[in-house]
Amino acid sequence: MELSGPPKRGYHHGDLRNALGDAAARLARDGGPESVTVRAAARLAGVTPTAAYRHFAGHGELLAEAKQQCMAQLGAAIEKELRARPPLADRAHRAVRDLAVAGRAYIDFAVAEPGLFRTAFTQGGAILDKEHLETSPFGQLVRLIDRLVEVGYLPERRRPLAEVAAWSAVHGLAHLLLDGPLRDASADTKDEAIARTILAMERGLCGAAGLSPELEEIVLATARRQP
Repeated sequence: MELSGPPKRGYHHGDLRNALGDAAARLARDGGPESVTVRAAARLAGVTPTAAYRHFAGHGELLAEAKQQCMAQLGAAIEKELRARPPLADRAHRAVRDLAVAGRAYIDFAVAEPGLFRTAFTQGGAILDKEHLETSPFGQLVRLIDRLVEVGYLPERRRPLAEVAAWSAVHGLAHLLLDGPLRDASADTKDEAIARTILAMERGLCGAAGLSPELEEIVLATARRQP
């Protein structure tokens, strides 16, 4: 989802709410969740705060809208990377590779768009209800994990909440790269940390059987963004 420039003055009925939501997402991109306020969004949209309050009762509602837009952009970034990869003849290889693609895309988005990423995960919010499983990045992850079961890579007995374990690995590393001790590491160290974390995550999912040397090569090449 691309963020457009400042909206023009004068709206048709119903357009102002969308314009304010877009403004909130732009504020989030530039300054994170702390920058999202009704007054700032109104200014960016070219209207008065009074007009903005007709559509958003307060800061919490506007931040929730910004959060939703930021989460949608994260999902779009992951989907773009998945679609860019060519199909593989072996379904298990493709399922394993696609999980690595998603993990790398998730971390890349966090590093490239820290304001959007921080806003996407501010103030909690449900992710486990049916609506969010269908439309959110978490839902994308659930479907990728389900595919691992379908192709026989992930044993059924290890399926419960496997998405939480996988998510924790990449989300935790993203925070280490953004705000933790890896923030000032060299580019090579960061890339290798990403590759090794994704490899460890994939190994953990498959269990005692382990990854074959061929699959390890696929995961590492994908996580390192190699062709």
